[in-house]
Amino acid sequence: MVCLIVYASLYPFADWRNQGISPLTFLTAPLPRYWTGFDVGINLAGYAPLGFLLALSARSGRIRWAISVAVLSAGALSLTMETLQSYLPSRVPSNVDFALNTAGAWLGACSAWLMEKAGALDRWRRMRSRWFVGESRGALVLLALWPVALLFPAAVPLGLGQVIERLEFALAEALADTPFLEWLPVRDIELQPLVPGAEVLCVALGALIPCLLGYCVLRTWAQRAVFLVLTLAVGLGLTALSAALSYGPEHAWAWLDLPVQVGVGLGAALALLLLPLPRRVSAALLLVALCVHLALLNQAPAGPYFAETLQIWEQGRFVRFNGLVQWLGWLWPYAVLVYGLVYLSSRPTPLSPEK
Repeated sequence: MVCLIVYASLYPFADWRNQGISPLTFLTAPLPRYWTGFDVGINLAGYAPLGFLLALSARSGRIRWAISVAVLSAGALSLTMETLQSYLPSRVPSNVDFALNTAGAWLGACSAWLMEKAGALDRWRRMRSRWFVGESRGALVLLALWPVALLFPAAVPLGLGQVIERLEFALAEALADTPFLEWLPVRDIELQPLVPGAEVLCVALGALIPCLLGYCVLRTWAQRAVFLVLTLAVGLGLTALSAALSYGPEHAWAWLDLPVQVGVGLGAALALLLLPLPRRVSAALLLVALCVHLALLNQAPAGPYFAETLQIWEQGRFVRFNGLVQWLGWLWPYAVLVYGLVYLSSRPTPLSPEK
């Protein structure tokens, strides 16, 4: 969580310079004349999860101590981030942001205390033990990040991990005016758009991959069936939200054309047929699905229309989180690939036997 906050606070990490003022001047500066409800909400929401998690980690002692530790730690982090923003010309440190971040951490810490008092955390632990195997933390973190990664516009719906073309451009730019530029492989033809059949398969695998990831840690067929329905609903909903943020609410479902509909249906059918698979077989199929999906997706170009979409997104109100969500969209499948390899290389524990 701290890494996400640091990334969002200091993005784009460029043009660091001493601007000739004290980095703490913002603390005594006049209050900003202009602010929006979105700015207030995002600064509160950005630190609330951190306060929540910090309070949980310190709850073994008195509750006042746990809340105080959470608020002071989050406040120190916010003060550090705002201070460092003084050296970034593209960022503006703000005493209001610092106050809202600290207030958000306090709200998160108080929420943890209320949930603890109400017994909600105990119920979550019992539900987690009923639904998931013991070593499920890594899969649950990846599944929680998947909807966030879908917020960034994708050239193919549910297609995460399209990085080859960007890597080629980045390497060419980095090696420009050097003899190493000639070492880069050069394609004979430009990347071509996916044919409808390849797009259908790509969308189907994009829907199937998070389902297989969940199958690696879920205990029963019935739980997998519920998870399948929820996963597809979240995937479609977040893709629609991404389109709405990019083009407007009236175009939220414009991406759901016939190939995408067939692909989603195929992915759902495959996930349904694979419900009875043992967990380790699910992990093996997860790796196969990831490799095929990434191979197909990275044979397609981003295209000028997609580039225009990214420009609209980057100039919008989510500019602070553009880089973070973009990196999640690029790297999430590769993190799942690593998780699957580690999962298959480890031995099943006696507490979580294979079915």
